[in-house]
Amino acid sequence: MSQTPVTKPPITKTKIAFRETAAPTVALLTSVSTLVCCTLPAVMITLGMGAALSSLTANVPQLIWLSERKPLVFGGSLIMLGLAWLMRYLTRNMPCPVDPAAAKVCARLRRFGGWILYLGFAVWAVGAFSAFVLPKLLT
Repeated sequence: MSQTPVTKPPITKTKIAFRETAAPTVALLTSVSTLVCCTLPAVMITLGMGAALSSLTANVPQLIWLSERKPLVFGGSLIMLGLAWLMRYLTRNMPCPVDPAAAKVCARLRRFGGWILYLGFAVWAVGAFSAFVLPKLLT
């Protein structure tokens, strides 16, 4: 009996894109949730848009639930950011495909995923500042 060699399927651009940007994108979305729950109401009140905030919370009552559970929201988003950073760190030396076009796409998506992750950390920091530090400074 002869064995046929097992070949791996080629890595497509879609697989590369998902591998390099999935975790940072999820982390960015969880960071944006911190802005929606905690920063948006503070900004709206500061700008004198209390009536609009009242209308928003009447139509989207989940905002109140999120605002009441700020530590949980921020803790969950920080965990997601940490996991995304860990995945990025563990795959930092993962080789890109040999094909020059696919290698170029892979390198570009790695940079893009890094920027998304850094943006997620920045958004989280702004949300944490406005939710936890700023109220203590203003009282």
